[in-house]
Amino acid sequence: MNDIIKWGIIGLGNIAHGFAKSFDNTKNAKLTAIASKTPDKLSKFKNEFNINSNNCYDDYEKLLNSADVDIVYITLPHTLHFKWVMQAIEKGKRILIEKPAFLNLEQAKIVKQKIEEKKIFFTEGFFYRYLSHISDIVKIINEDEIGELISMESSRGLNLLTKKRFFFFKKKKKINPLGRLFNTELGGGCIFDLGCYPSSFSLLIASLIKNIDYKNFKVLDIKKEIGETGVDIDASAVIKFDGGFTSLIKSSFEKDIGSKSIINGKKGSIIIHDTWFGDVIKKNIGDKTYELKKRSYTHVLSYEIENISYAILNNFKEVSFPGMSFEETLLNTKILEEWFNA
Repeated sequence: MNDIIKWGIIGLGNIAHGFAKSFDNTKNAKLTAIASKTPDKLSKFKNEFNINSNNCYDDYEKLLNSADVDIVYITLPHTLHFKWVMQAIEKGKRILIEKPAFLNLEQAKIVKQKIEEKKIFFTEGFFYRYLSHISDIVKIINEDEIGELISMESSRGLNLLTKKRFFFFKKKKKINPLGRLFNTELGGGCIFDLGCYPSSFSLLIASLIKNIDYKNFKVLDIKKEIGETGVDIDASAVIKFDGGFTSLIKSSFEKDIGSKSIINGKKGSIIIHDTWFGDVIKKNIGDKTYELKKRSYTHVLSYEIENISYAILNNFKEVSFPGMSFEETLLNTKILEEWFNA
């Protein structure tokens, strides 16, 4: 293998488009192949990203058979993840799967067994893990600046259902009941689509606490609101970890709850106004507040691409911390399944 990792993308929606644009900012990766069952998307991607016609496929399996693909990024609806991850494993392809990787723990365990048998590289697509503000937060906690961790809360949510009109009157937005977000048959709902972020961040923070087993937890105080199409549109839960550390997690398609996180320790706290993009981080120590330099990223997904490509070039089977390990994918899937099924 040379020093450039060749990527293929299966599924050409909005996320895939942003991902494809990010290759312009990478030095060790190149987008070489795409696959979609929608001819118009395939044609637009081909032209915009200058993909060789021989590597543009209307059949996902054909891309998996391509010698011009070192790793496949699967960004299909959630309900198709397991099927095409298994297909990719059978073809011996390394895998980046868009979040959430799986809809239940049984699927995750089957995949774990298969990738271990075949020694296949696998990781789940939580891009925020590769951004520098996450390393800053880890450093603050590891250096005991806010003391022993007690609790945290983390949210991701926005209002997709109503829009403000004159004099604060609200009007329902037109939603597509057949689209991915609001369709039960496609794994829709705010828990799987957005709740996976605060749950995965909770696992990351809990893993930093010394002398506890962060793999030992309970999902409690689950609350959900179901919308007119049958999917969850507002939800919250508390993860109680070994040793008493708790995390309140929230997700919503109904409320603009934002992306804020607060991590509380015995000596102080960390406040992140946008956990996923690093916008304004403050730490409170005693009666003093310190504002960390606001992070500014261009093409945020390029950091994910570069880190994963580096791991493959060095023959790693997983990304390095704080990237998402398969153990964390298992734990996160367990949280989401319990939250969703309550």
